[in-house]
Order: sequence, then C-alpha cells, then structure tokens
Amino acid sequence: MKKLNFIEKWLLRQRDYDKYKNYKYELRLSRTSLFTPPDFPAKSDYHFKHSGNAGDIIYSLPTAYAIAGDARIHFHLSLEGKGVYGKSPHPLGDKMLTERMVAMLSPLLTAQPKIASCSVYQPDDVIDVDLDLMRSHPVSMNAGHIARWYFYVFAVNADLGKPWLFVQPDNSLNDYIVVARSQRYHQPGIDYSFLKKYPKLLFMGVEQEWKEMKEMLPSIEHCPVNDFLELAQIIAGSKLFIGNQSFPFAIAEGLKTKRLLEVYWRAPNVIPEGPNGYDFYFQPQFEKLVKRLAEE
Repeated sequence: MKKLNFIEKWLLRQRDYDKYKNYKYELRLSRTSLFTPPDFPAKSDYHFKHSGNAGDIIYSLPTAYAIAGDARIHFHLSLEGKGVYGKSPHPLGDKMLTERMVAMLSPLLTAQPKIASCSVYQPDDVIDVDLDLMRSHPVSMNAGHIARWYFYVFAVNADLGKPWLFVQPDNSLNDYIVVARSQRYHQPGIDYSFLKKYPKLLFMGVEQEWKEMKEMLPSIEHCPVNDFLELAQIIAGSKLFIGNQSFPFAIAEGLKTKRLLEVYWRAPNVIPEGPNGYDFYFQPQFEKLVKRLAEE
C-alpha cells in the first residue's frame, strides 16, 4: 500500500476521518506477518503455548478444543508476557503470568476432561499451536468478544453459548450472591451498596479489591482461595455471580452459571452468551436484574 506523507495524512484526516482510520489500520496490517492457519490434523496430543492473562487463557479454551478435536490438550504457559495496564492497578504489576498464577490455574485446567497437563513453558518445549499469535494481529481489543479474537486468527468456530468449563459446584454456597470486582473496568455510575438487603454476600478477589467493596458493602465476607479450581467451584455453587470484566467472570462465563456482568463502556469486550447470562451498563437495570435473578 502507498504510505502517505505527513501532509497527505493530515488532509485525509480532515476530509474523511473514516478513511483516515481505515488507512491507519491498513498500514498496521501491512506491517503484520499474518498467520496462515494450517489444516490441523487428527493426532493424539496437542500442545498449546499461551503467555496472556489468566482470563485470556480461559477464553482461549473454545479455540483449543476446536483445534484439538479428540486429542489430549497440554498447556504450556509462558511467563514472558508483559502486562500493560495503564494507570489502573493490577495484582500482577507489569506481568501477565507468574509461576504462582500458573500453579493456581493448573488445578482448574487439568480438571477439564480434555486437558491432560498444564505447566510453565520451557524454551525446549515442542509446541503445536502458539495462541499468542492472537495478540500479534491487529484485532480491535476494546470491543467484541475475547473468545472470538482467537477464531479470527486460527479460522475455527465454537458454540460459545455452551459451557466450556466443568467443575463440581460447592453446594454449601447455594444461598450466596458471589461478587468479584477488579480495580479496572469500573462502569461509571454503578453502585453496589443496594446489595445490603441481601444477607449472604461473598467477595472473591484480592484483599485490596475486597476493601474497596467493603466501602459500599461493610458486611460482605471475603473468601480467599487456594487455587482457581476452588474459585470455580464457589462460583458454580452460588445463587448468583456478579462480576466486572475480570478473570472471575471469565470462569462464570465458561461455566454458564447464573451470572451478571458489569460492562465497561470504553472496552465492552466481554459478552455473556447462552443461558443464565446477563449484563448491564446502568444502575436501574443492575438493580432490577439482581432482584429478578436472586429472588427467582
């Protein structure tokens, strides 16, 4: 493609902003080494590499299942990914994964019927599919559905309305509303304090997130977990799960448990699909949905 000089770009931006944005995208596209998906053959084992956040790994599972078919799946999780979180705090600092996060993820992943192993990636590991290719392509990551981003690169499809995570629910929490709200992706104008009317509330997340939620809900209990299999069992056993665009909601979405998503207007890239999934932008709808879902 023809690269425009500064004056040409400025004129294009002034005359036709949409064409200017498309030009910028085409320029980025021209600089990308696009991946051509192979025909994935039937085999006994498939080895996948991933260095993204824990939620990204959960959203990559439908693609891994579609590629592997009946094969056993092995996840090799790289610690090399750098997290760019802007000014918003993140529990991992500038990392996407740590050894502790892999240790927390492994019990949940290996509990899945098709996943045989999960380990920290080593340079001599033999990899069939590098799921990190998704991030090397110019996909609009502030919109759409994270799980579908992988479809765009690997030319596969899956029914995202069906469960792709499976755990034994913790039925001791059937009367609880479980809440998880990361410090990022807070939708303006949303207030959780009306949940005070519900006596059994449980918060899942790091201590600082819980302290922030306690400012609205002083009586909400905190439930640290040993690993993410335990987290998934708690979410699966709850009366209702409420979360923003964070890792716990990825688990709820994979389980298809009764769930309610706080959508962040600047990056609506999580979409509940299938039964029991609801989302909201505004306070009146939030309160109405909680009343309906918690009391039905």
